[in-house]
Amino acid sequence: DKAKPAATAGRESAPPLDQGGFDIRAVNPDPIECLQILNEHGEVEEGLSPDFTDEELLAVHRAMVLGRAFDARMLAMQRQGQMGTFAPNLGQEACMMGQVWPLGPDDWFAPSYRSFGAQMWRGWSMDRLMTLWAGYHDGFPPPPEVNDLPFSIVIGSHVPPATGIAMAMRRAKDPHCVVTNFGDGAFSQGAVAESLNFAAVDQAPIVFVCENNGWGISTPLDKQAGQPILALRGLGYGVHSIRVDGNDILAMMTAMKEACERARRGEGPTLVDAVTYRLSLHTTADHPTVYRNDALVEPWRARCPIRRLETWLCKRGLMSETQANELRDTCEEEVLAAREKFRAEAKARPREIFDHLYASLPPELEEQRMEYLRRLDRKGVE
Repeated sequence: DKAKPAATAGRESAPPLDQGGFDIRAVNPDPIECLQILNEHGEVEEGLSPDFTDEELLAVHRAMVLGRAFDARMLAMQRQGQMGTFAPNLGQEACMMGQVWPLGPDDWFAPSYRSFGAQMWRGWSMDRLMTLWAGYHDGFPPPPEVNDLPFSIVIGSHVPPATGIAMAMRRAKDPHCVVTNFGDGAFSQGAVAESLNFAAVDQAPIVFVCENNGWGISTPLDKQAGQPILALRGLGYGVHSIRVDGNDILAMMTAMKEACERARRGEGPTLVDAVTYRLSLHTTADHPTVYRNDALVEPWRARCPIRRLETWLCKRGLMSETQANELRDTCEEEVLAAREKFRAEAKARPREIFDHLYASLPPELEEQRMEYLRRLDRKGVE
């Protein structure tokens, strides 16, 4: 047998991850490393204890709790008619936070539309994200000094631009990296496949994170992929690939740190196949009970990424149950404060509706604009 690199030694022995009825280690091909550090019982695999500082762990835990509080409030606001269509992230907080944790301000992040927790970590305010999801143009541009792309609703369409940024960084000898994410459904899109190929050929400094949550809207993984181990697709393109327990924040932080360091050293792209599960809706326009039995969801509630981290932090004396509950209350207060700021600032400007289409409006649109403005005047709309 070939000797395993020191960085991966022992990691294959972690307990199995299960999704959709298969044990990913039982069918795990030899070339694919599979990483789990913190299991669903809040126990760290022997020999794999990470070297993150207490401050780093508590900061990431807080970010996950805040992201979940934001998620719940946004869903409630949408159901009350106060928010536009929204894509919840319930149960995927570790997958989300782990992928951006190792990024610095000079690195780039290209998110999909379920990435609000990661965007908050990167510097997006909650009221700005509310403005975005409510459909106001002001919410879409990234904040100043934040190297993020705006997310795209078109599935997988943000991945080629992210790859292009990474290719440009390599040519400019920029010692930083790009992280982009997409779901298992987007992995069936040609744009994602082409991006992997370009990145591999160019040895671009990019990390692709597949948020493998089991469902491409209403399509389960076994109905869209003949090979359930999506990390194998990366190997097919020549991309270094790893499969990770996406509900294990320690594993996600470890895998992403290594992948980003590889990219910055000029060792090319990495694919992280993060196995997680979508506990909630695809979006608020979705009704998962139509296509998914609740019995499939229940086992994943026990694998809650926040709860398993809190269990481990309590065992280490870094947190108590009381402190965890107090933090949830504090985060809820922060979300409510952001909501009030959003409500005060998000004002419709109907007279600007034609302003961003053309530098000079064609005559037929100018005619429509004038008629529209006359109607606003008749109704007394400012």
